[in-house]
Amino acid sequence: MPQWVPCKRRDFINRLRTLDFEGPYSGTRHQFMIYKNHRIAIPSNKEFSIPQLKMMIDEIENIIKRTISAEEWNSL
Repeated sequence: MPQWVPCKRRDFINRLRTLDFEGPYSGTRHQFMIYKNHRIAIPSNKEFSIPQLKMMIDEIENIIKRTISAEEWNSL
């Protein structure tokens, strides 16, 4: 079974683009990406830890209305 692994910020943004997110755009404190009418903030860390990554993926799942497995995430 695939495991969650830390993710570089650049890879995270590229994976969101494959899920049809647009951006990143500059905001007041963080950059953000847009999916239809929804917005997700992108922290400025160079690498996201597993807990931080899981938290953001939960938010992404709520936006796109489907689950993302570790296997699917790692293959994006």
